[in-house]
Formats: sequence, structure tokens, C-alpha cells
Amino acid sequence: MKRNDGVGNIFYRDTFAEGFVENISPTEKLFSFHLLKKIPLFLLLIFSFASSAQVNTQRQLADQYLGNAEYDKAAAIYDKIFDQDPFGVYPNYLRCLASLKESEKAEKMIKKMMKKNPENLSFLVDLGFLYLTEGDHSKSKQQYDKAIKSLKPDQQQVIVLANAFAARQEWEYALSAYSEGKKMLKGIYSFSFESAEIYFMKQDFAKMIEEYLDVLAENAAYTQNVQNILQARIGNDPDNSRNEMLRVALLRRIQKNAELPVYSELLIWLFVQQKDFDSAFIQAKGLDKRMKEDGGRIMSLGSLSASNLNFDAAVKCYQYVIEKGTGSPHYVNARMELLNTLNRKITESNTYTQVDLLKLETDYTHALAELGKNATTATLVRGLAHLRVFYLDKTEEAIQDLDSAIHFAGISKQVQAECKLELGDVLLFTGNVWDSDLLYKQVDKSFKNDPLGQEAKFRAARLDYYRGDFLWAQAQLDVLKSATSQLIANDALALSLLIQDNIDFDSTGEALMMYSHADLLSYQNKNEAALQTLDSLLVQFPGHALTAAAWYKKAQIMDAKHNWIMEDSLLKQIVEKYSDGVLADDALFDRAELYEKKLNDKSKAMELYQDLLTKFPGSLFCVEARKRFRSLRGDVLN
Repeated sequence: MKRNDGVGNIFYRDTFAEGFVENISPTEKLFSFHLLKKIPLFLLLIFSFASSAQVNTQRQLADQYLGNAEYDKAAAIYDKIFDQDPFGVYPNYLRCLASLKESEKAEKMIKKMMKKNPENLSFLVDLGFLYLTEGDHSKSKQQYDKAIKSLKPDQQQVIVLANAFAARQEWEYALSAYSEGKKMLKGIYSFSFESAEIYFMKQDFAKMIEEYLDVLAENAAYTQNVQNILQARIGNDPDNSRNEMLRVALLRRIQKNAELPVYSELLIWLFVQQKDFDSAFIQAKGLDKRMKEDGGRIMSLGSLSASNLNFDAAVKCYQYVIEKGTGSPHYVNARMELLNTLNRKITESNTYTQVDLLKLETDYTHALAELGKNATTATLVRGLAHLRVFYLDKTEEAIQDLDSAIHFAGISKQVQAECKLELGDVLLFTGNVWDSDLLYKQVDKSFKNDPLGQEAKFRAARLDYYRGDFLWAQAQLDVLKSATSQLIANDALALSLLIQDNIDFDSTGEALMMYSHADLLSYQNKNEAALQTLDSLLVQFPGHALTAAAWYKKAQIMDAKHNWIMEDSLLKQIVEKYSDGVLADDALFDRAELYEKKLNDKSKAMELYQDLLTKFPGSLFCVEARKRFRSLRGDVLN
């Protein structure tokens, strides 16, 4: 029986339920009444959810048809559910109608959407584009212009409209939207980032660059953002034209806005990206003087130059700071870094003369006489000791200096440990292996799980290898394969493989014992004795697995002796006779570097680098070989 509850809800009377209700308390009756009153709303929600789920299912089916280019089937479903989900259906439905050339129907739908959301000007763009596809340029322009004129001083509305134009590749209208928005917002927001993106889409790099530079004029805090974007936008620049555009634009801005350091900073950044550290130094020096800085910027550039092996530029940086005088806060650090850089420049090139080494020693002694031997200059003491022992054969004074440095008052634990490692190396050089081992283990114990401790552990394992305790050395090296320092991990892996491969090949280990002894002799600069030992190994064990390693070690000794012709011959033998061995790519890379840097045959170096890329595409040297090849070819590297 139907009954109205008096407030509009209608429900059916159940005589059984009514009889039951009459037998319950008034409170229970009231609860039951309200429960019955809620049932229609509950059912309505269920129906609503069911309807929504059905629409979603149908839309997914239509989307699938659209993906298969079955536009008629998709359109039929979209049309059916459009009124229930207009904003969800609209974009794909419009695609279908456009593909089916149903322009009239598409126009009606777009206008319907415009009425539903008049603030969304992108519908005007859709309508204009529809007219454009029909060939009616006049009506299309009318809608586009209307969209621009309808803009309000609303940042989000401007971006939505510009994105709609960009989606249709209407770049000029997108730029007009941003330009109009900038005027209306009156300095609140410039849309420079967005405009730059449109210019990038147009491949108009000059204007793109100007927009990014405008950003920096407004707020220098965006420098890192702009650098990141420019790196992506102009980094891959084979003919260097985009980099040149940026350089010219920056120079122009620097001339007009000398009071804004951000443009000089960006130009320095550009030169660094191009590895042009000399030009970077000129700009950095000018900025340092103009801004009356203390040389901190120059120090950072010097460090960056040295890390990129441009020692000459680094030397200029440190000398500039030193010339500021002893009152400069960076004077002492500049003095020390200059010597460290000169040390690396002389020793790492391996083209030095005895005169170069003695001049460097004198520079060290003068600096220490001026600055004193103390905790601050401990790294200088360590550098001088290394030079004297490994290049000038002056061990006694070096040992005394290092022992003193370890006990300097106030020395940091890190620097103290570095001095201990250096002293351990010196003692190993002199043949005092026991004290050397003790120092390595002290550092290992004090710096567990630290790169410095891992370096100490590697040196201790290498010492065990020198002494012929191969299995124990290998056990320590295997632990270091997962070292946090990739360099230590690689060195540990290489030495571990050398031990493993040759113990497997020769269980007596006799040949490996001879090789490790030659390795130690080479470390101690006893090169003639090392060569004799290696030659004996090659005679006594012809065809042994260590043959390539013995040749490679001989090549390294020849390099130290500056006998580059013999070095090249040995490396060539490894590449030709052991092309499938682990040292083949090392030898080929070393040959290429030899021709590039010491034999001064750029053409041959390029040939060898290309051989490496072709024959050993998986080599760890490929990235560097490709960079070297491109540099020799004259490419501008970023």
C-alpha cells in the first residue's frame, strides 16, 4: 500500500512491518522511520554510481575504437554519452568528428562547450582551427583574434589559451597570448619561460635565448634553472651556432648592463661547458675586479680547470689570487693549490726534465719557508715528500718530514691519515714493507667504510700481492670490488682478476711470483731490474697467460724512461696478438694517447681512437676515446 510521509518521500507500506513497528518502543519507531526515509536517497546513489561506471566502460570502449582508427564506431558511443560526461568525452569526440569530416556536428559541440565554460578560451581556438581545416581562413582568424581579445588578467587563463594555440602549432598566436597577458598583468608575471619554449618549438634559438636572458634580468635567482634548460636546448649543437648565439647575446647584455653580474656569470658557465677555461678565466677575472671580490670565484674556477686537466688555466687562476697579496683570505690556499697543480702538470704529462723537477722542488721549499710547516701546510709537506722520493730519489728527508707532519698540532684526522698513507708508500719504496703494512692497517682501521679506509685496504692488499701472498691479497681485493670509490673498485677488480687467472693457469704460482716481483721493482723505480725480471719470465714461461701483462708492464716502464718508440711496439703487440684479452683495449687506448700527446701524430691518434670504438664498443675507454676523437677532429665539445 502506497503512503506519503508528508515531506515528499513516498514508500510502500508493509503490513507485516507495520505490525512489527507497532510492537516496538517509540525510540525504535523513530529510528525505523528515519531509516525508511533514507532508502530512496541510498538507492539514488547506487544508481548514480552504476551509471557513472557504465559511462566509463563505454568511454573506454570508444577510446579503444579511436585508437584503432575506427572513428565511426567511436563517434557513435561518444555521441551517446556526451551529455553525461561532456568534458571527459570532448577531446576524443572532436578528433573523431574531425577525422569523419563532420564539421557541422563538431561546430555545434564546440559551441555547446563554450556555453558550458565561457572562461575557457581554448574552445575558441578549437572552433577557429575547425574553420581553418574547412579552408575558411577569415572565420578562423576571427575566432583566434576573439580569443586573444577575450583574455583577462589571469595567469592561468593566458597559459591555457597559449597552450591551445601551441597544440595547433599556431606559434604566433601563442606568443600573442603571452604578450597580451604580460601587458595585462603589468609586471606581475612576464611569461618569459613559456615564450622561450614557444621559440624553441619554432627553432628560433636567438629569440629563445633572449627570453631566458630576460628572466635573469628580472630575477637572478633563476640562474640555475636557466642553465639547466640551456644545457638541454643548446648542448647538442654540432656546428656550435647556438652556443655562438648565446655568447654574442651575453656579451651584448654585459656591455649594456655591466651592473648585473648574472650575465658575466652565465658567460663563464658557457665557457666552462665548452672546456674553454682560458676564456672563462678572462671573464671571471673581469667580474672579480668589477665586483671587488676576494678571489673566491677564481679559486673555484682554478679547481674546476685542474680537475679537467687544464693545468695552465688553473695556474693562471691561482697566480691571480696570489697577486692580490697576503691579505687575501685565499692567499695561503692559492699558494698551496698552485704547487699541487704544478706538480700534477709536470708529473702527469710524463714529458718532464730533471730541471723541471728541481724547479718544482725549489718552489715547494720556498712556499714552506714562507708559510711554515704546520697543520695547514701538511698537504704541501706530503706533496714535496712524494716528489722527492718517487722522482728525485731523496728518501731520508721525505721520511722525516712525513713523520713530523703526522704529529703536527691541530692536524685533521683526514690529512693525518693521508700523510700516513704517503709515508707507507715511501717505506714500501725503500723496502721497509713491515712498517708500510702497519701504517696502511692503521688507516684502514680508523676509516672503516670510508673511501680513505678503502684506499688503505687496497694498498695493504697490493702489498700482500707484492710479497707473494696471493690468496690473502685476493680475499681482501674481492671485498673492495664493491667499494664506494669506483676507481678503487676498478683497481681491486683488475688486480683480483690478474691473481685469479694466473693461479688457475699455473697452480705453482711461480710465474705470478716473478711478475709481482717485477711489479714491485717497477714501483720502486728499479726499472732495469724490473725489465730483466720480466724478460726472464717471458723466456722461462713462453705462452704463459701473463705474457700480455708482462708486455704491458714493460710498456709502462718504457713510458717512464721516455722510450716511446719501444712502448708503442709493445702495446701494438698486445693489440695484435691478444685482441681478445683483457688488456687489448687498455693497450689500444694507451697507443692512441701516446700518439696524441707524446708523438704528436694527431692523424694516427684519431685512427687508433676510432679503432677502439669499432673493435671494443663495450670498453670503459669508449666515452673518453669518443671525446678525444671529436676534439682532434675539431668538434666543439660541451
